[in-house]
Amino acid sequence: MKFISASLCRILAVIAIVWTFPGAYGSDYGQLPFDMQEVKAPSIPEYTVSLIDFGATGDGHHDNTEAFQRAFEHLKEKGGGHLNVEPGIWLTGPIALESNTDLHLEHGSILLFSDNRDDYPLFRWDVADNPARECVSPISAFDKHDISITGHGTINGRGEIWRPVKKMKLTDNQWKKLCGGGTLSDDGRIWYPSESIKECTHEKIGGAAPDDDLAWESMREFLRPVMVLPVRCERVLFEDVTFENSPRWNVRPLLCRDVTLRNVTIRNPAYAQNGDGLDIESCSNVHVTGCTFDVGDDAICIKSGKDRAGRMRGAPTSSVLIEECKVYSGHGGFVIGSEMSGGVYDVAVRNCLFIGTDTGIKFKSTRGRGGAVRGIHISDIKMVGIAGDAITADLYYGRKTAGQHAEPVDESTPVFDGIS
Repeated sequence: MKFISASLCRILAVIAIVWTFPGAYGSDYGQLPFDMQEVKAPSIPEYTVSLIDFGATGDGHHDNTEAFQRAFEHLKEKGGGHLNVEPGIWLTGPIALESNTDLHLEHGSILLFSDNRDDYPLFRWDVADNPARECVSPISAFDKHDISITGHGTINGRGEIWRPVKKMKLTDNQWKKLCGGGTLSDDGRIWYPSESIKECTHEKIGGAAPDDDLAWESMREFLRPVMVLPVRCERVLFEDVTFENSPRWNVRPLLCRDVTLRNVTIRNPAYAQNGDGLDIESCSNVHVTGCTFDVGDDAICIKSGKDRAGRMRGAPTSSVLIEECKVYSGHGGFVIGSEMSGGVYDVAVRNCLFIGTDTGIKFKSTRGRGGAVRGIHISDIKMVGIAGDAITADLYYGRKTAGQHAEPVDESTPVFDGIS
């Protein structure tokens, strides 16, 4: 892959800004440079119930976890339908979606997740024989089909109870207010929501035995969840909703097929550690259109697993169309990697605006990942206020050490080519 100089990237960014804004593409799959089937929408029965019918109270104080459970169990018994959430502040613990159901949030409704970390138990799940542990996501769906979250309401994941915060990313007043609770690192530069989160490290997790339940439980609060996690699902739709303030990544479809995000807003504070917007991982047939991102890490990110586990999974991300989106704050507007070990191919990104991201378009991986990225087509991107370069490519991501040198090519060497 040929690398583009920083000066040329800046020239390209200026050229992009002065181009006239083309008309909307719509969903013309025939104009793509690769064959892509039309993304299938979920099929939801017309049957509709109200969350209030199941004993819920939208006052921001009443715990509605059981009401949501009863509502989705009722819809499951009826063969599916729509759960309508009226205007109000609906406090709840984790929600598990069911097949053939739509969670519909009316304008003025706020789905507010619990600020008690004990409400999110640790669980173990396998992704292609690769065991993983993390806390239960606020919203999840495993092996479901025909699911949707729609409406003009807001989903708030209470990320502040999970995320460490670096002092350098806040004003003095913000830092002073934050330090009214939690605990600080030894050098006083990082705030942690709890002492157990402070004490845990990735090295400690890496050394834990897979079946040592006590060890994993001691690290539970460090294993913060993704906010919205559909896994091995088919025909998934997110439309019009605002997803905000996630514990870690915001929306992560994993091993899913036929996924649509239309006119959604995804946002996190600019200081949100690992506060990605959308992470499309090992999915196929995905359409993202008319969405707005304002986040603390990468905004629109394509992944397919990490290192040997990702290669063994062998599930690439493919047939993806991203168009007419707008990104404000974020480390990168559109990003591939760094976890792309299962491969990425046939991706089109077009007619998008990046307004103030650190980097516009970013390709990143590192030795050890393996995997191949091919058939990436990016066009009609406008960028302004980009803090760094318009385009970056880094195949030693996370390995910026003195004496860095080239390594022999083998199956763990990532490959990027066929990018236009």
